Amino acid sequence: MEKVLGLDLGSKTLGMARSDALGMIAHGIETFRFPENRYDLAALHVKEYVIQEQIKKIVLGLPKHMNGDVGIRGEISIAFKEKLEKEIPGIEVILMDERLTTKVAQQSLIFADVSRQKRKKVIDKMAAVEILQNYLDRH
Repeated sequence: MEKVLGLDLGSKTLGMARSDALGMIAHGIETFRFPENRYDLAALHVKEYVIQEQIKKIVLGLPKHMNGDVGIRGEISIAFKEKLEKEIPGIEVILMDERLTTKVAQQSLIFADVSRQKRKKVIDKMAAVEILQNYLDRH
């Protein structure tokens, strides 16, 4: 099974998760922080990780409104997908609906009694885990 990378893109953070060797379980890697709207730096970080870990596929969260419309954040994710495909030869980038993934991640952390301060540090990474796990469960 090929390694799959899950991403949750924000305006200043990039949550990252990776599948296990069997492609069954997603686990968090990190929350990469970058200057606001500097998606080029986020893409470079992803590229370095993909090359280092020999990742073949990326699942990128696509934020949508609850009615299914793609707004500004969604357009940014689509542009980020195109940037990754251009910068990393041979990579497949799949957009995955990410509605409610941050909420689910937040509820999981609250249930685990993680403090608010610690939740803020890991929420993007946990959202990336949710996005990737949803993808893995469907495939």
